[in-house]
Amino acid sequence: MAKRAVRYAVVDAFTDTPFKGNPAAVCFLGEEEEADDEWMQAVAKEFNISETAFLIPSASSSGGSAAASLYPRFLLRWFTPVAEVNLCGHATLASAHFLFTSGAVQGALVEFDTRSGTLTTKKVEKIQNLGSLKQYIKGDEQKFSIELDFPIIEVRDCDSTDIPSIPLTLNGLSTVNVQKTVTTGDPIGSNILVELSSGKDLANIKPDFGELERCSGRGFIMTALAPPGTGFDFFTRFFCPKLGINEDPVCGSAHCALAPYWSRKLGKHKLRAYQASPRGGILDLEVDGERKRVLIRGEAVTVMTGTLLA
Repeated sequence: MAKRAVRYAVVDAFTDTPFKGNPAAVCFLGEEEEADDEWMQAVAKEFNISETAFLIPSASSSGGSAAASLYPRFLLRWFTPVAEVNLCGHATLASAHFLFTSGAVQGALVEFDTRSGTLTTKKVEKIQNLGSLKQYIKGDEQKFSIELDFPIIEVRDCDSTDIPSIPLTLNGLSTVNVQKTVTTGDPIGSNILVELSSGKDLANIKPDFGELERCSGRGFIMTALAPPGTGFDFFTRFFCPKLGINEDPVCGSAHCALAPYWSRKLGKHKLRAYQASPRGGILDLEVDGERKRVLIRGEAVTVMTGTLLA
């Protein structure tokens, strides 16, 4: 790629507090910008956070054809420091937040063309209670959530040979269930989903990343019922050392599998999840079984803006 200025922002997703949630770098490229895979991977390695997203305006959003979109539309790709991935929730939320807050788009809905098909994101205003009145927060104090419309990821039982041996990570903790995600077209393979018996134990677990990296599969989604009184339905943590991410602070795509998993177990289609990583993050979830989609809602905050000069 020729040397030129590329606008970027670092956005903390699934939080309203700086330096919490999950950081993602968002690089905004022009329609005529050249960006090859090698360059994007190098940029992601330079940022060295869980995901770097690249946004390019899509030709279908500019009109002039029957296929033109009614909404702003962008090509969106996601890279960890070591590999491109097929689906990423927090970097999609961060990208939408960047577009909504930077003035790059008007309106409240954006479409993204991705490796996982067309994904839509919607800006949802938050309402503040003021006595008996409900008023939208306006101006500089405007607050909003972003709703992601993502595909459900199915899970299935593991064969006995698929169940990993991770005694150093579990350190004597008991498991309730072990399953794996159903993936297609991902060369790295499925994630292993491990349900523990205690949300408190999950929050306190100290994984052995070398042990996890040696296991088959892409990464480990660990989950448990939330402790009573927390206001959450379940807790989550996600470990993925094979992709250069020992622990993903808040993983939206993991909840494409967790939302239907817990929906079946708890008998409810609206859920509230807490990712119990050291940074922490909150996700509001809704399972749409008829469409086979998961609506994932969260907040975000921009913590850094700048220009990439390489």
